[in-house]
Amino acid sequence: MTKVTAQLSVSLDGFYAGPRFDGDGDWMESAESAAFFRVTRWATEASAWRERQGFAGGEQDVNSDVIAESFGAAGAYVMGRRLADGGEIPWGDEPPFRAPVFVVTHRPRQTLLRAGGTSFTYVTDGVASAVEQARAAAGGKDVAVAGGGSLVRQVLKAGLLDELELHVVPVVVGTGLRLFDADLDLAEKEAIELTPTRVIPTPQVTHIRYAVRGRAPLVLDDRGRGGGPTVIR
Repeated sequence: MTKVTAQLSVSLDGFYAGPRFDGDGDWMESAESAAFFRVTRWATEASAWRERQGFAGGEQDVNSDVIAESFGAAGAYVMGRRLADGGEIPWGDEPPFRAPVFVVTHRPRQTLLRAGGTSFTYVTDGVASAVEQARAAAGGKDVAVAGGGSLVRQVLKAGLLDELELHVVPVVVGTGLRLFDADLDLAEKEAIELTPTRVIPTPQVTHIRYAVRGRAPLVLDDRGRGGGPTVIR
């Protein structure tokens, strides 16, 4: 059965990149880039990631196995326009996805066909449409929401995400682009419930997989008085 999944590397304080870079100049020299590459270092050093990029070498370890598993599970991808535009040149003629990619955007563009089975289809009628098109193209495999973090929040907010995997890196970056933010539009006494289904600790990163249970009212524990939980309204 096709699941909609997302995964993101985050710092211990919840950031997936540094402060957003919108100016002129080289993004690679920005604070956004510095924090992004710090929290994804575990991945770029892994042999499975490097092989997908066409690079040699890398570590063949548990982290590499996690990456290989995620590539193998995905039958289609959904991503934001900023990520797609930023990756177009670095990914080259044979991007690492090797599957259909559906790009959520407000700016139409013809589908890009690339070598290795990757295509980029630009979807202008919203996140739900992109996810639905990806489901149809996934061939029974998972739909992977590739990011960035804003898109992951949109999919989570819409109730479309089945599984979230966080790769928590033991570093505190202090500020930047935060995965979980106020634009989830949760009510004052509402939460999104998740259940951990797998935890893999390594010295570089801890991989935590969650099943997304969805929105629920916050419940006040009775602090051991025996009366049971109380829904906070």
